Amino acid sequence: MEEWLREILTSGITSNLSGLFDQVNTKVGEIAETVGKTPQGWNGAIYNMVKGLSDNVMVPIAAMVLAFVMSLELLQMVIDRNNLNDGDTFAFFKWVFKSSAACLIVTNTWNIVMAVFDVGQHIVNEAAGVAIGSVAIDSSLFMDGLDEKLAAMTLGALLGLWVQTGVVKLCMGLLQICILVVVFGRMIEIYLVTSVAPVPMATMMNKESEQVGRNYLRNLIALAFQAFLIIVCVAIYAALVEHITVTDDISYALWTCMGYTVLLCFSLFKTGSLAKSIFNAH
Repeated sequence: MEEWLREILTSGITSNLSGLFDQVNTKVGEIAETVGKTPQGWNGAIYNMVKGLSDNVMVPIAAMVLAFVMSLELLQMVIDRNNLNDGDTFAFFKWVFKSSAACLIVTNTWNIVMAVFDVGQHIVNEAAGVAIGSVAIDSSLFMDGLDEKLAAMTLGALLGLWVQTGVVKLCMGLLQICILVVVFGRMIEIYLVTSVAPVPMATMMNKESEQVGRNYLRNLIALAFQAFLIIVCVAIYAALVEHITVTDDISYALWTCMGYTVLLCFSLFKTGSLAKSIFNAH
């Protein structure tokens, strides 16, 4: 009976450890490639749809917003000038210039927004080439000499290790989902933010409502530079897993690897709020 239980537990442990980190390694390895893409490069179909919505739906609304805020500014300027009794021709030229600049910004909003992400892509690609080494946890570290290590363990120790490997295997699947949510969620947020770009950009040249446009630009820049923070997180993770060694204590090495992966996921979730706090985009 004991030999039968040992055989079952040994087979289960070997099965759990075999390729345990392969899927996580694949997801982590794809992070740099995914976050380094522009909205157009990530998914062309979604990009074209969002661009169409922005051009055909948001730009007309932005034109109405622009007409309202600039008319309000003209009215305020007239009132401030004592109903034109304190004449200042330059003030009208300044208003015309600001209105023209605002129209130019609204009509070229999409190019401005995409330029921000082009800069972000360049920074990410440069950082990925410099900072990131191998991000893969080598499963062979656990498999080398595994049979001899398991043969030397008691039945209770084998049962405990079998439970631990099962828990870690389940957690690895959940961590893959977390990485997917962070990376894909960021891109979806980018599409959502860029789809309404003309409306907040229409307020940029009005002194009363310019804070709306400024906050929007800060949020946009934060999203672009969030990719850089993600690359830094992956680089730190790569440096940590590079020095993982497996001794006779398989459990310690197993939980160490899982701890590093959990730390990576937690850091990825924090990059969004950290980027916004850096650029005061809240």
